[in-house]
Amino acid sequence: MKAVIIEDEEIIANVLVNKIKKVAPDIQIIAILPSLKTARRWLSENAEPDLFFMDIQLSDGVSFDIFKDFNLQCPVIFTTAYDEYAVRAFKVNGIDYLLKPVKESELETAIEKCRSLLGKKDNPPNDLSELIKSLSHPSLASKYKEKFIVNIRNQWMPINTKDIACFSKESLNYIYLFNGERYMIDMVTLEEVEDLLDPKQFYRANRQYIINIDAIQTVKPVENSKLIIRLKEPNQKLEIDMSRLKSPEFKKWMDR
Repeated sequence: MKAVIIEDEEIIANVLVNKIKKVAPDIQIIAILPSLKTARRWLSENAEPDLFFMDIQLSDGVSFDIFKDFNLQCPVIFTTAYDEYAVRAFKVNGIDYLLKPVKESELETAIEKCRSLLGKKDNPPNDLSELIKSLSHPSLASKYKEKFIVNIRNQWMPINTKDIACFSKESLNYIYLFNGERYMIDMVTLEEVEDLLDPKQFYRANRQYIINIDAIQTVKPVENSKLIIRLKEPNQKLEIDMSRLKSPEFKKWMDR
């Protein structure tokens, strides 16, 4: 399968390429296009691929505009930090809509969905009515964990996910609440935790921490190409390191 990526952030595009190689090594990325202008030029000179991966908000416009100029038939997996485009995305060949940072498990599912649809003779169905229903009734569409159970002195206590400032992998897995309390949770890995969280609200900063956007006090670039994330009181002592390679993706996630 041949695929093209439309993404204006080089680092994010490279991260996506690596994730695609990991979950679907047979996919050949034949082009990475950083703008609407280069995408239009490429499509004018080449046959369309089997699959597009498209960011929506590009430096020179939105990728939906491509469909005004070209009658594309191939499916599209949209990867973006902005969920307000969801319905529009499904009107223009979108077979899936992944919020950044893209999780490998969700990417793999979207690619498998694409394979299934490409194996059919009919055009991929745009299940717009179901999508609108889900967006109109978030409680029905929600697939994210709303509470975590902690064990305190042999008693179970539910903790609302919205009250969690961050998840931490130490010798065991812990949650830190906005009030500064810390509790152990019964999860084997942070990857397991990450799959249960809303990616609009929580971000995997590194191997050790997943942070709530509402818990962030400051983000400071430092030497040796790192970012230091400081949380709000009373968790201000938690200074979380993050690679500067993730900076463009992280900034887009915060700036919405």
